[in-house]
Amino acid sequence: MIFRREPIHKRLAREGRLETEPDVVRGPASSEPAPTPEPEPGLVSETGPRFGPTGVDGIPRPRRWDAVVPAQAPGLIGNEVHFVALPNGDLVVDEDEPENTLAPLAEAIEQTLQPPYRAEAIRRDGESWGVAARRIEVVKFEAPGDELEVVANDEGRTLVVDGERAFGAVPELQRIGERQGLTYVVRARRLEDTFWEVEAHPL
Repeated sequence: MIFRREPIHKRLAREGRLETEPDVVRGPASSEPAPTPEPEPGLVSETGPRFGPTGVDGIPRPRRWDAVVPAQAPGLIGNEVHFVALPNGDLVVDEDEPENTLAPLAEAIEQTLQPPYRAEAIRRDGESWGVAARRIEVVKFEAPGDELEVVANDEGRTLVVDGERAFGAVPELQRIGERQGLTYVVRARRLEDTFWEVEAHPL
């Protein structure tokens, strides 16, 4: 499920809290790395796409959050929700929740972490939630299937689509992999339409 969010300054203007202002283009993010907070109690310490069993391929899985914040979010049905914020601000949600109810969770995270990111939220009490998120890489391209893997090693380069060996190539993934060196593995999972979450590691 995907939720398309109205820019916050437009929503506030519509609600009469401030005058409408022209869109502002954000400058480049700071090169200084953000501090890595410890996970809140109750939020799992491992998150991200399940590309394969941890440790089978020797590639470490992310185990730290880039942001952990409290939030007030009325209207949510479940006690736990997982979502991805795309670069354009849209939210791809795993659970079936009413439209626009995740906006307060995303806005709380985005006080310290801008999209794209993957987030998990757990209800604390009533409308009080704890939200944790980590940065991810999201790339837009056309490709078949829902899960892709490109491996380059001394024997050549292979492409796997939804678990099956395939012919052809995905140039966007090859370019990402080549940033890691001559040998690499790149895995991608479709989030929505042509948006893919991508991880790359050297071999």
